[in-house]
Amino acid sequence: MPVRRDESRVRLAIKIENGARTVMYPPPKVRTERSPGWSVAQRRHLKAKIALVGEAAVGKTSLIRRYVESQFSDAYLMTIGVKVSKKRLDIAIPGEPVAALLELAVWDVMGQPKFRELLQEAYFTGVSGIIGVADLTRPDTVTALYEWIDRVDRVTSQAPLVLAGNKADLVPKEKLRTGDLEGLAQAFHAEWRLTSAKTGKNVEEVFQLLGGRIVDRALKARPEIGIAGGTLPAPQGADADPAPKAG
Repeated sequence: MPVRRDESRVRLAIKIENGARTVMYPPPKVRTERSPGWSVAQRRHLKAKIALVGEAAVGKTSLIRRYVESQFSDAYLMTIGVKVSKKRLDIAIPGEPVAALLELAVWDVMGQPKFRELLQEAYFTGVSGIIGVADLTRPDTVTALYEWIDRVDRVTSQAPLVLAGNKADLVPKEKLRTGDLEGLAQAFHAEWRLTSAKTGKNVEEVFQLLGGRIVDRALKARPEIGIAGGTLPAPQGADADPAPKAG
């Protein structure tokens, strides 16, 4: 009797000319829920520009490819200037039955130090969130993030920040040191995660964390943001008469 293979575990490895391999993973299944009284048209719909910053070769491009395209390649591709990718994600909002739809424009910024000053105005204007990426095998890349984040803050007024200690798969647990990363997170009031673009560890979570902080900040500034018509639908069973105005 033929054995049925588990399609959820299927992955395709593609050899490329320089000997590096690209692994394509099946995209994660996304569950969607609908609630009476809300429609797709009534869910919040927001857009945000985020930037991944950090030194060259820390794995920014690999994290984006893993998140957006479900791919990983062990070939190093230097980013020249900036590359922009798009991704949609659902962000749950407490008290609302339908998750908000957040459309991300993900900016992959080149990491060469000599370009920091040039990048400041050109690429960071309009950024709503930052992922600071460090290479766990190179401690100096954690320290360098102080300057990268400062550059973005000069333009964005302290946009939400999540830190990624990348290449966790290359560091044995007994040699893993996270003190510098934790200190950086505390200095900027940020959350941090250990990530691996190769294994996928915490990659999705980093982007979800940042997306949640972006939406939360936007709602505090403008509670009606992202709603068609600018008003929330009334809860099911609520009185049809409008509430009296505070006098």
